[in-house]
Amino acid sequence: MANYPSWIEEKDEVLWLTEDDREHLQISYRLKKVIFSEQSPIQHVMIVESDDFGRMLVLDGVVQTTAMDGYIYNEMITHVPLQLHPNPKNVLIIGGGDCGAAREATKYPSLTQIDMVEIDELVVKACKEHLQEVSGNLHDPRVNFIFTDGLAFVQEKEDAYDVIIVDSSDPVGPAEALFEYDFYQNLHKALKKDGILVCQSQSPIFQQAIVKQTRTHFEKLFTDTKTYTAIVPTYPGGMWSFTIGTKGNPIEPGRVHFKNVDTNYFNQGVFESCFTLPEFLKRLVPNHSH
Repeated sequence: MANYPSWIEEKDEVLWLTEDDREHLQISYRLKKVIFSEQSPIQHVMIVESDDFGRMLVLDGVVQTTAMDGYIYNEMITHVPLQLHPNPKNVLIIGGGDCGAAREATKYPSLTQIDMVEIDELVVKACKEHLQEVSGNLHDPRVNFIFTDGLAFVQEKEDAYDVIIVDSSDPVGPAEALFEYDFYQNLHKALKKDGILVCQSQSPIFQQAIVKQTRTHFEKLFTDTKTYTAIVPTYPGGMWSFTIGTKGNPIEPGRVHFKNVDTNYFNQGVFESCFTLPEFLKRLVPNHSH
């Protein structure tokens, strides 16, 4: 047997990947093969081929995105803010090493600059080469790949971006600081006067404390803040949350001039309905109308 990391196991000549980053829950995926496996200075990076989800990006043993459903998350974190902003020109993506969010952003001709700040260059290389269902092997002159720490990068920025997308992994290890108030404060400063910030805010089923904390941080900083959701089968619990804040206009998807984009999940109906929350979430993070 090849020298695989501890989360890959061979049983009866079948490879299994077991995510065990949660205390009370393990999720196992049957694999066809391991396509790429390498340790970067930051984390272990793998691309594997699974039976149900196709190719998957796995960081330190945790599935980040898949060929089968990665587009849902990437479309929802990208198109919601880019539709809400009346005329976005400059976008900053923090994280997003699978290139999926950047790829979605390139669908807007109005954008002149897409800065993608990813701490781990190996993730981008692996996804561009081996996970093109998500990355689209992205080559667009407007996309600037900046391989550095997102925290440090935004500290230097002021009044620079129309939209900032924080596409981070779970709030452990390298990504932990990407959920802190100080970081959001720096992002607020980096936005132009009518700028919009969005971030993924974890599972509304299993991680309500993060959903609530993110919303509280945003409400201290932004004119209007809302939480929205999407169903992403790969992520534990299925339902996933995003938190969005705007410095300018209130968040009213029904009043937005909808820009048609080529997508697989997102459309005008999804855009308008994703802010409608189930009762348990309304109690946790009510979306007040302005």
